Amino acid sequence: MERGGSARLGGMKEIASAIGLELVHSIRGEGDLPSRFAVTDLAVASVGAVASSLARLIDVTGLASRQPAASVNRHLASLWFAQSVHPQGWELPPLWDAIAGVYEGKDGWIRLHTNLPHHRRAAVRALGVAEDRHAVEGAIRSWAVDDLEAAIAQAGGVSAAMRSMEAWAQHPQGRAVADEPLVAWREADGGSVRDWQGTLERPLAGLRVLDLTRVLAGPVATRTLAGFGADVLRVDPPDWDEPNVVPDITLGKRCCRLDLRSAEGVQTFKELLAGADVLVHGYRPGALDGLGLGEAERREIAPSLIDVSLDAYGWTGPWAGRRGFDSLVQMSCGIAHAGMAWAGRDVPTPLPVQALDHATGYLIAASVIRALTSAIEGKGIWNARLSLARTAALLMQYPQERPGELAKQPEDGDLSADMEETPWGPARRLKPPISIAGTPMRWDRPACELGSSAPGWP
Repeated sequence: MERGGSARLGGMKEIASAIGLELVHSIRGEGDLPSRFAVTDLAVASVGAVASSLARLIDVTGLASRQPAASVNRHLASLWFAQSVHPQGWELPPLWDAIAGVYEGKDGWIRLHTNLPHHRRAAVRALGVAEDRHAVEGAIRSWAVDDLEAAIAQAGGVSAAMRSMEAWAQHPQGRAVADEPLVAWREADGGSVRDWQGTLERPLAGLRVLDLTRVLAGPVATRTLAGFGADVLRVDPPDWDEPNVVPDITLGKRCCRLDLRSAEGVQTFKELLAGADVLVHGYRPGALDGLGLGEAERREIAPSLIDVSLDAYGWTGPWAGRRGFDSLVQMSCGIAHAGMAWAGRDVPTPLPVQALDHATGYLIAASVIRALTSAIEGKGIWNARLSLARTAALLMQYPQERPGELAKQPEDGDLSADMEETPWGPARRLKPPISIAGTPMRWDRPACELGSSAPGWP
């Protein structure tokens, strides 16, 4: 394995320990995304955890005569942390709505996340203004940002005041997250995993993955599993949409809709769960319990289920139940503040990509594969929990040691020659960042619209 610098080595060691395996992949390529922190190192280490866990699974299941060689392309891993789909003759909708962004308050900066209509309504309700950016900007100037952050959370919205790394280290939630493991494992009572039709070429073929996640870490995880043959069924509410990322993250999946607020929807979900091998969900702690789908109920329905969950701000501490997204966690934990000083700017400066989402997504995928391997080895069924804030804590340990020159935009040679026919038009996809001998990373389905499939297993 390439050992290029202390940041790279340190991040890999902690990830290897968290996943519980030796990272056996090699690394090809050079370069770094420009950032205060070692973002490309994080990309390589988290993508590499998937490559190494798959190589281990192939070895344990005897799909190959020996553990296959695995490698990660450093440049492509960085690009996958940005956007994998590249439309040909059409455009993705804007990533942010008109209200989202950073604003200067009376005593600092705050970021509003208002892409979802109910979050936008909550923010303007807390501010007492109309849904107009100029009005929002004017109102925020009179607020202390910590007070506004609390008011928006109370109204059911999401925002984050900018804090320094030092302030986050002293914050009750920052202290709680620092004490959490990168991947929190817990053995579950249950039987052995169901047999599936894995082959060397498609080691996860036949593995049923129920995807109950939204933007962005969970969808990255399940897209990755689909790339090695898993049968992924994503479940969304009837009125949910995220048009600016759906073409990127539904690759390889089927997508259905269920109303889990209805008895009929819950019953259908229970039937899906009974036939699933893996559940990946991103609900806040306790949210599924309120739907009658708590951990005990899920385990009764599917005793051998591998259950992997994520949240934004960690699983302990006063903010464990707080809604959040990558861009908000970067503001809370000090990344945007440190980036501002590093870049010599006077506004919050986040990472060049949503690295917390993507890295956590790949770590979730690696955790699923590692849990699957443990079950095959007779070591029981294991569940795992991860969070964006804990991934941030890992990244902040490793400042960038190199200036960073990689661009987020791919060149023609970075894209597959094959055209992907999506519902929105033709697109080219980035070449895969992972290479495993005899096991190509590829997707059997193009990206699809939410709700385009029926809720059922084939």
